[in-house]
Amino acid sequence: MVDSLRDQLLGLGFKPAPKPEKPRADRAPQRAGKPAGKHAAGKPGTGKPGTGKPRGKVSGEFDLGKAYALRAQQEKDERIATEREKQEQARLRREARARLAELLQGKALNDAAADIARHFEYGGKIKRIHVNAEQLKALNAGALGVVQQDGRYLLVDVETLAAAEAAFAPSVALRIDPDAPAQDDPYADPKFQVPDDLVW
Repeated sequence: MVDSLRDQLLGLGFKPAPKPEKPRADRAPQRAGKPAGKHAAGKPGTGKPGTGKPRGKVSGEFDLGKAYALRAQQEKDERIATEREKQEQARLRREARARLAELLQGKALNDAAADIARHFEYGGKIKRIHVNAEQLKALNAGALGVVQQDGRYLLVDVETLAAAEAAFAPSVALRIDPDAPAQDDPYADPKFQVPDDLVW
């Protein structure tokens, strides 16, 4: 009856109880000694000898990542240094403009009634300042000069022009050197002479 019940249970899909495994004599020395077979290779990915992942590849990947990190840090440092330099240059320009504004207070010789336009090149463009006849002669002779401040062109004497150049050199818009050698002037030839009072 037990057999028939067992047969019925096996027929329903039940598995028979596993039999206890007897220790084998040839396995004892293996346990005492070094592991054999598949266990000798070690666990995968441990980086030890016999693994599937070589140590050199892991080191190479680490070195590459370190190089990228160093490069990113270097680029960041360069951007910060460039930005600091720009900020420093802007600060120096602001201070120079402030000194120039203080220097030019009450020094402008512009004539509100002037009706002669004196053209000159400044910043790659043709600019103009209105002067009277006497100022035009003095300007062309180098006794006066023009300084640019906040978009305005101020007529000043040569001492103020020199001080303005020392404070902020880009502010000097027009200076004529009366001591310049004649050969430096391409129009020194008498047939190319231009009258002082000519407006252009």
